[in-house]
Amino acid sequence: MKPFEQMDTMKSARKNETGEVGSDLSEQIKAATKDNHVRAENTQLMLSYQKGEITLVQYKVLLCSLYEIYRALEDEMDRNASDPAVAPIYFPQELSRVESLERDLEHFFGSEWRKRVIVPAATQRYSQRLRQIGRENPELLVAHAYTRYLGDLSGGQVLGKITQKSLGLSSKEGLSFFHFPGVSSPNRFKQLYRSRMNSIELTEKEKAAVLEEAVQAFELNIQVRDLRTNFSVQALTKNDTKNCSTVLSELS
Repeated sequence: MKPFEQMDTMKSARKNETGEVGSDLSEQIKAATKDNHVRAENTQLMLSYQKGEITLVQYKVLLCSLYEIYRALEDEMDRNASDPAVAPIYFPQELSRVESLERDLEHFFGSEWRKRVIVPAATQRYSQRLRQIGRENPELLVAHAYTRYLGDLSGGQVLGKITQKSLGLSSKEGLSFFHFPGVSSPNRFKQLYRSRMNSIELTEKEKAAVLEEAVQAFELNIQVRDLRTNFSVQALTKNDTKNCSTVLSELS
């Protein structure tokens, strides 16, 4: 965690302890999920990133999972684009990740990658949850969009460089996910996004549900990232050319 992130986390913690969390939804989500955020940073996958030791198998599985998650999220965001809670934070041109993930998957698995993408149970649960709330409670998509997009926008450049170095990739191919060509200034865009999100009109009951959903979003993400509980990659490190179907069937 970077120094400024540590400072922000400590500020949120102090606010939470003294009951002085601001009324902005973004501040409330940050305070409600601060403990989950720490746990998310200590999953096996993120520890591998912190050590600069991400493996090709880990990255392939991550891409498969991210594709399933973002396909569900963006399908539901598109379907609910005119919903009063979704419309203010609907930025498909700037944030959409599905096409970039498709390019990365094709790079690693070839032109028939769609036949090979199989995801672990934890990712399927994440995807199913997104589709459920898209049908039943679209305002809860706010929690998932905020935690996913701003998290990936914040850490994308750093994680992309670590991935490229760890895997010895000579070009940017296979790393499209980490780049947001539609966002010229990540910091300014994050400010805009938070402002738009804070403008969403929610009842107290709906706001409480969004905060609870944000916690669940982190928990679902932790389950996806935690290779120790979902599968073990050690047995496959000598044969990284296997497709997602083979990798995940052997990791199960």
